[in-house]
Amino acid sequence: MKRAGQKVVAGTEAHGTSQTSKKQKTSLCSSGFGESDPCTSMDWGSLPHHVILRVFQFLTLVDRARASSVCRRWNEVFHIPDLWRRFEFELSQPATSYLKSTHPDLIQQIIKRHADHLQYVSFKVDSSTESAEAACDILSQLVNCSIKTLGLISTAKPSFMNVSKAHFASALTVVFVNSKSLSSIKIDDTPLDDPSLKVLVANNSDTLKLLKMSSCPHVSPAGILCVADQCHGLKELALNYYILSDELLLALSSEKHVDLEHLRIDVVSENPGQVQFHTIKKQSWDALVKHSPKVNIVMYFFLYEDEFDAFFREETPVTHLYFGRAVSKAMLGRIGMNCPRLIELVVCANGLQPLDDELIQIAERCKNLTAMGLGECEVTCRGFIEFVKMCGGRLTQLSIMEEVLIPDSDYSLDRLHLEVSKHLGRMWFPDMMPTW
Repeated sequence: MKRAGQKVVAGTEAHGTSQTSKKQKTSLCSSGFGESDPCTSMDWGSLPHHVILRVFQFLTLVDRARASSVCRRWNEVFHIPDLWRRFEFELSQPATSYLKSTHPDLIQQIIKRHADHLQYVSFKVDSSTESAEAACDILSQLVNCSIKTLGLISTAKPSFMNVSKAHFASALTVVFVNSKSLSSIKIDDTPLDDPSLKVLVANNSDTLKLLKMSSCPHVSPAGILCVADQCHGLKELALNYYILSDELLLALSSEKHVDLEHLRIDVVSENPGQVQFHTIKKQSWDALVKHSPKVNIVMYFFLYEDEFDAFFREETPVTHLYFGRAVSKAMLGRIGMNCPRLIELVVCANGLQPLDDELIQIAERCKNLTAMGLGECEVTCRGFIEFVKMCGGRLTQLSIMEEVLIPDSDYSLDRLHLEVSKHLGRMWFPDMMPTW
């Protein structure tokens, strides 16, 4: 009887265990909602710290704060330093933006408890001056931080450009002085100035590797030259053409400097006919490529046709070219003659003059070309096929709007699809809309 009783008890335990297992399985798999939701029976507080931490990393700050009130364990994870090494502050005005703004009280809590943990920080602001000023106020409070990456991102202009230069420079100075370990900075479209750059290099010259500062009108060629002269570890640089100089290229080519990997140059004209662009000497370009033979030199052009005179009259080691406005046949001809390192070419507009000869010359001389995009241009089917035939399978990207192609006596559009696909070694069709 005793053994039988034991068996009954054991059987009951087994049955209970089975039922419990089923309940757990149900609660994990069920997708029901409301008071009968079996998931509410789970002990979420028993999840391992690393699992909760991973969940928190996908949440916005507001959702993190709400999740931290679930239980004591989740609140502990909310304050783990690893969670606060990478963070994006979102700042916007409800009346002018669709962005969700980080609540000021939560920001103050972060600064008070986690400023010394922040390492990878970005600020996303809308177009309002108030949001940009709020970002500067937060930067001014990061006196105990050791930031490695800083990004100031405006979802629309003018934003930071409407902040007073003194306010912006003061806020950046706090970060530049206290961090001493900045390796990556993205501060496009801001009132950055030469004195700020000098503070930056004085405190971070050994660590700075990436600097993106296009559309910073208060920076002079002397200011950026100071960076190149002292930050010998700089590998990536983005700037406006007006502060590019022969002296800067030579400084980046010095023996002390590491190999530059990316140089991005924005060539922009806001007032057509009022800006005369200077010419960079071939010797300066040659020095840079000799020192950094694998450097990618990317140029974005937003000029009018009569403003291109200073460019590509001599050999230029550009690798990626983007033309956001109309560019003349003569200009494309100079590219074919003087850009032997060209890898990618995008022409958004040209006019109504077929570009057959220019494309064929580019195919002949630019042996590294692997990507091409044509927007509001014209090229005959015969000329386009000849271009593709000369480039062959190395054209990994070919984005051409169908309106660009002019049928001729030799090729219809249907036959063109087959011929181009044959030379590329893959199925190809023109784009309804460009993919660049």
